[in-house]
Amino acid sequence: MDVAVTDCAGGVVLLTLRGALDIDSAPQLREAMHGALDRGRFRIVVDLGDVDFCDSVGLGTFAYSHNRCVAEGGHLRLAAPSPFLARLLDTVGLTGRIPVHATVSDALTADLPAGPAGDAGAAPSSAPDG
Repeated sequence: MDVAVTDCAGGVVLLTLRGALDIDSAPQLREAMHGALDRGRFRIVVDLGDVDFCDSVGLGTFAYSHNRCVAEGGHLRLAAPSPFLARLLDTVGLTGRIPVHATVSDALTADLPAGPAGDAGAAPSSAPDG
C-alpha cells in the first residue's frame, strides 16, 4: 500500500491510500495518521478511491484515529470508497460513527461556510488581485 500525505487548506490533512489495507500495510497508515496528529492536525480526510481491500486491522485504524481526532475537537472523514468498501464500512457499523463522503471534494468542503453568493462549500478564490 502507498500513502500520500497532503496538507490542505484549513489545517486539513488528506491521506491518499492506494492498494490493500491489511495487517501488513496498516502500520504505514498508522504512521501517517500519527504524523498528522503529532503535528496538531486533527482534521483528517482519507481518500479510499484506490483501496482495493481492507481488513479488520485497517478498520480498527480508522476507528482509533476517529476517536483521537474527535477527542481533540477535530474529525476523521472517509472519502470515495469503492462499492465493496462502502458496504464493508456499513456492515461493521463505522458509517454510523465516521462520516463517509462520495468524493474527496465533498469530504474536504463538508463544513466550509457558505460563500458570498450562498454557495455552500465554496472555496476561497486563489486568483491574484489586480
